[in-house]
Amino acid sequence: MNARDPAVTAPTVSAAQVDALRHFADRAWDERIVPALQRYIEVPAKSPMFDPQWQKHGYIDHVVREAAAWVESRKVAGLKLELIRLEGRTPVLVFEVPATKAGSSGTVVMYGHLDKQPEFNGWRNDLGPWTPKLDNGLLYGRGGADDGYAVYAAITAIEALDAQGIPRPRVIGLIESCEESGSFDLPAYLDVLKPRLGEVSLVVCLDSGAGNYDQLWLTTSLRGMVSGVLKVEILTEGVHSGDASGLVPSSFRILRQLLDRLEDSRTGRLLPEAFHCEVPSERLQQARAAAATLGPEVWKRFPWACGADGGASLPTTTDPVEALINRTWRPTLSVTGVDGLPELGSAGNVLRPYTAFKLSLRLPPLVNGHEASVKLKELLEYNAPYNARVTFHPDGRAGALGATGWNAPSLSPWLETALDEASLAHYGAPLGFIGQGGTIPLMNMLAEGFPSAQMMVCGVLGPKANAHGPNEFLHVPYAKRLTAAVSQAMAACP
Repeated sequence: MNARDPAVTAPTVSAAQVDALRHFADRAWDERIVPALQRYIEVPAKSPMFDPQWQKHGYIDHVVREAAAWVESRKVAGLKLELIRLEGRTPVLVFEVPATKAGSSGTVVMYGHLDKQPEFNGWRNDLGPWTPKLDNGLLYGRGGADDGYAVYAAITAIEALDAQGIPRPRVIGLIESCEESGSFDLPAYLDVLKPRLGEVSLVVCLDSGAGNYDQLWLTTSLRGMVSGVLKVEILTEGVHSGDASGLVPSSFRILRQLLDRLEDSRTGRLLPEAFHCEVPSERLQQARAAAATLGPEVWKRFPWACGADGGASLPTTTDPVEALINRTWRPTLSVTGVDGLPELGSAGNVLRPYTAFKLSLRLPPLVNGHEASVKLKELLEYNAPYNARVTFHPDGRAGALGATGWNAPSLSPWLETALDEASLAHYGAPLGFIGQGGTIPLMNMLAEGFPSAQMMVCGVLGPKANAHGPNEFLHVPYAKRLTAAVSQAMAACP
């Protein structure tokens, strides 16, 4: 975080304009955005990784067309809208609005995505992934918060400024439909769009999270990720466990041995040093400040099986600073799926021929995702116990295996001032800084392509929003204020 520049002190907008922006956003969400998101939630527009027949099913095309129609219906002055479809790739929605600020030569890029994670189980009886429900300000359903709302909030933020006659730069919206699969289609689109983007001054990414719902949070870093399937095969078919056990090794036990190469199962620490990096001092300072604000809510926010107080389930650490660093700057392994194991009701006395795990390895922001993918494959496949057939197949396409994380550039004084003003104006609390444990591949791509651009990475995924899991919700009151805050930040962009 930079020290404030004394020259950057003038308010971005007047107090009356602040109120007008907030009222515009509130009304837009109630009248237009929530109904649009309810229709969006109903469509199972799962990302290609989870729906290989996405083209045949047409759900992704449906939500992209619906969003495009909504954008066109708003009649923003000078707006140009295009649905771009490269052969064999998921579609991208691009909109462009000319500058209204005299002398402005830069561009604001606003990013979001419309593809979704799969259903998952465990939804409340009165909820479902494709059944939108608005309950006490929370809009439940898959994808609303992660982050189908982005295109609607982006257009509304522009409209709010234009309605008040507040000057702003040129804006380009980039809404993809492959993000939950690692954005493997996006580089091809960026190659096509780069000449159109021009000089990018500010990137507003609406696909991130918040430490609480009481202030504006700026994401300072994102982890990278390698995911893929680890499969251990020991037999060509299942055999009687009484006959074979003790002689034929269990594929599950072999898989455990392989994971022991990667992770200390007692502490969860990743063993290869290549998957670690040093945490920058600025990020440590920001983690301490965020921990002072959030306290034990850093770990109490999760749905622990036995509660989250004394004597119940406990996290890996109850130190809020260490908790924030663990989930943002340290590598972590999760098993997110399994194959080769029958349902309990069908589990007979059979020694199974294979076990397969879907692995998700989150990487610190400064570790190269592709290099980590190569190292992980070598580590797991080398010298397999019992000469079992061991394969690790990373997700993604050739040349796009493993996603590299992102560490935010230093904030320019104008942006830090504008964001703090916006947080105070619309939330009544100062701007917060927090790293996020998720992965947004676009951010590293844009950082490489536009190294001088400022980054406003934010979102609505606060405590218990539970993106990707059951009972995902969008906190509508927070989203309203975020929309107004984005407007105010855009107005400050040179």
